[in-house]
Amino acid sequence: MTTQFSPKPKTVIIGGGLAGLAAAYRLAGKDEVVIIEKEPEPGGMASSYSIKSTEFYHIEKYYHHIFASDKELISLINELGIGNKLEWLRGTTGYFFNGKIYPMNTPFEILKALPFMDVIRLTLLVMKAKTIKDRTAFDNITAKKWIIDTAGESVYNSFFEPLLSSKFGDNKEKVSAAWLLGRVQIRSNRGAKGEKLGYMRGGFYAIVEAMADSIRKKGGRIINGSVSNIEIKDGCVRGIVVEGKLIGCDRVISTVAPHVLKKIIDPHLPGLDLDISYQGTACALFGLKEALMDEVYWLNIKENVPFGAVIEHTNFIPLSDYGEHLVYVTSYFQNPDSPLWSLKDEEVIELYLKGLEKLFSGSREKVKWWRLRRDMDTAPVYEVGYGKKILQYRTKIKGLYLAGMFSEANYPERSMNGSILAGFKCADEVIKAPIK
Repeated sequence: MTTQFSPKPKTVIIGGGLAGLAAAYRLAGKDEVVIIEKEPEPGGMASSYSIKSTEFYHIEKYYHHIFASDKELISLINELGIGNKLEWLRGTTGYFFNGKIYPMNTPFEILKALPFMDVIRLTLLVMKAKTIKDRTAFDNITAKKWIIDTAGESVYNSFFEPLLSSKFGDNKEKVSAAWLLGRVQIRSNRGAKGEKLGYMRGGFYAIVEAMADSIRKKGGRIINGSVSNIEIKDGCVRGIVVEGKLIGCDRVISTVAPHVLKKIIDPHLPGLDLDISYQGTACALFGLKEALMDEVYWLNIKENVPFGAVIEHTNFIPLSDYGEHLVYVTSYFQNPDSPLWSLKDEEVIELYLKGLEKLFSGSREKVKWWRLRRDMDTAPVYEVGYGKKILQYRTKIKGLYLAGMFSEANYPERSMNGSILAGFKCADEVIKAPIK
């Protein structure tokens, strides 16, 4: 990729993740569009490793799947002509506590893992959550309070507290009930034997590549580079600085996290409130000689280990697609002082391997290779009052637009579908307000 800008782009999109790609996909052919992506290839949180082991294949750096309610994403996949790659498969779950894995897919399995009355209360909570259409009022109360008020402290302590702790760490008691309701409602395609989840055979790499190809064919460009400044003059966008070079443009769509945007623009500009907290993720992918678990795809953990979940990808997608077993081990962290961010890659992997050995004796000897991806801004913290902080697609600065995990399409729970929808909605705002 080069940094040649001729002709001058009308719209520059900062970030080539799903939101940026979706905005460019919608605008390409209607506008001169350039995406600036800091990584060598587009995809962002949906990017993939290219692995040459027993087979050559692509596998996501962060685990992903599609929910039945992801209508914009499913429609896009079909529009791109790759709908034949989308398959719906059973995603099995389990819960590790008291030194044992408890499958949590059928009512009978849940009864074996939790006290009978807790199962009844949990079932009633889920049923109640699915009936709530307007979640606005729940943005003002914590998930903890709503769970305890609805199902009691036992359900919170035995079931929800470990999940909230693994996902939000020290922020677990700040998270809003609106987030919890959104989380429950998005996981709605569950039958008697488990949840049906969608996956692109060959990986989500196919979506990223198909979108990028379509953008280029329509005249859009995807440029490798780092943006150091957004130039604003008299309340209007004038351009961006890429690798020290000022590039004039009429519009900027920023898809980067608010704390990153603060570094490349004056955060005190009128109407630009960027007060949204993010948390990071350290996600390891292991190639293994043998399976870790029997059948369980997603294992939540209530144990003193440095991660909150183990996701055995090849208990979801057939082993034959890869020729080796693939397992994700992942944890969120809340600040840059966390060892998961400050330690070297090898040291984080060693922490994870020690944790795996505690759960699965002999797991270290099964490891053939590993990869580690860490980012500081993988998810907003959906704390109480978050709904009032959501950033609008069109700002009060003429020519400046925002789309990403901080957009209303990704509230109260982020998803690939939410990022696609955010990109589309932002592009629609651009189309509605042409530069004069």
